[in-house]
Amino acid sequence: MLTIRPSREDDLPAIRAIYAHHVLHGTGTFETEAPSVPDMAARRADVLAKRLPHLVAERDGRLLGFAYCNWFKPRPAYRFSAEDSIYLADDARGQGTGSQLLAALCRSAEEAGVRKLIAVIGDSANAGSIGVHRAQGFTPVGVLKDCGWKFDRWLDVVLMEKVLGAGSTTAPL
Repeated sequence: MLTIRPSREDDLPAIRAIYAHHVLHGTGTFETEAPSVPDMAARRADVLAKRLPHLVAERDGRLLGFAYCNWFKPRPAYRFSAEDSIYLADDARGQGTGSQLLAALCRSAEEAGVRKLIAVIGDSANAGSIGVHRAQGFTPVGVLKDCGWKFDRWLDVVLMEKVLGAGSTTAPL
């Protein structure tokens, strides 16, 4: 059975391994060098310091993926708009794990006061990520053409958004 829960410090080696695979072999992230476990710990601490969710999905004690959100931009006015990030172990793709993890992230982000989640998806050919976001109610906003260079080719960025809770209909608390 799949369990989705807040990440813990002892999840960081598995989180780093999952992310390193995407850095070294995928176009969903535009990083080109895999960060270290201490780097991933610092990123997680930053997310948690902002009282935003950092989640993992596990089955039978094995981490299958992680997801978190962080302010869309660093300035305080963006604190109600967050960019989501979701990464799965390569062998966990296509099993519904991403959809369940993203659904949980949306709920947790809304509970944290986020009013809009923004997906900044690397590579317009990234059908898996685009599909899982669409399935969770994200709508396309646009495409930034040829703005990343990785694996000796230009890559697009797909922008999608999802309104959470009251969205912009009321002032935040």
